[in-house]
Amino acid sequence: MGTLLISKIREEFPDRIMNTFSVVPSPKVSDTVVEPYNATLSVHQLVENTDETYCIDNEALYDICFRTLKLTTPTYGDLNHLVSATMSGVTTCLHFFMPGFAPLTSRGSQQYRALTVPELTQQMFDAKNMMAACDPRHGRYLTVAAVFRGRMSMKEVDEQMLSVQSKNSSYFVEWIPNNVKTAVCDIPPRGLKMAATFIGNSTAIQELFKRISEQFTAMFRRKAFLHWYTGEGMDEMEFTEAESNMNDLVSEYQQYQDATAEEGEFEEEAEEEVA
Repeated sequence: MGTLLISKIREEFPDRIMNTFSVVPSPKVSDTVVEPYNATLSVHQLVENTDETYCIDNEALYDICFRTLKLTTPTYGDLNHLVSATMSGVTTCLHFFMPGFAPLTSRGSQQYRALTVPELTQQMFDAKNMMAACDPRHGRYLTVAAVFRGRMSMKEVDEQMLSVQSKNSSYFVEWIPNNVKTAVCDIPPRGLKMAATFIGNSTAIQELFKRISEQFTAMFRRKAFLHWYTGEGMDEMEFTEAESNMNDLVSEYQQYQDATAEEGEFEEEAEEEVA
């Protein structure tokens, strides 16, 4: 229903930027057996009809609640609070992103923990703060945007972000210059003196799509539960196309992960020769 709505909106308003916050299936937390089908069919449409998709999964949110916030029984209200905090901080226009938020601190230790720009920056790039279950250390960042909120020095923000890049240069592609952008808003979110929202366009997101693709293939090969969809008028070819589209997406991210600056220069030279 959601992707159908998106395609209709895209038809009506083709010049508008389409931005979605999409909940994807988790490796361990599952609500329904046909999640791999639904996710693959949805990604098939998201690739075509959205400009930006922020991937969020419930397992990553549960992990944040358990490990970082020290909540023993997280509710959907707690998960929604995390997502809403992140959504409210996303104000930049950067397709499939890994969102994150800082600070994330258990309620019991909030009053004892000093919030600083270095602390926010460290938390922001920490895999434990990512709201999609994929580890950015397994890929490379194409682009990163960081939105800081609260009263802080822009100079200190720039220095900290530069420090992260220089210490972890292997995790950033070298063929996109100036691929980390920062912004500072003086007004902090309610209840905090300062905060930061992270948006990472990382090739590690392919882990998420590979996981869904493997689950999809295992079910589709046996045609498990397929009659639920064909009974509603869908064709098997739609599933095949969606699976192919997902595999192409993974291949494209891997291609960008393996690319080097020399390859980029070679491609430009080849294009000039053709011209």
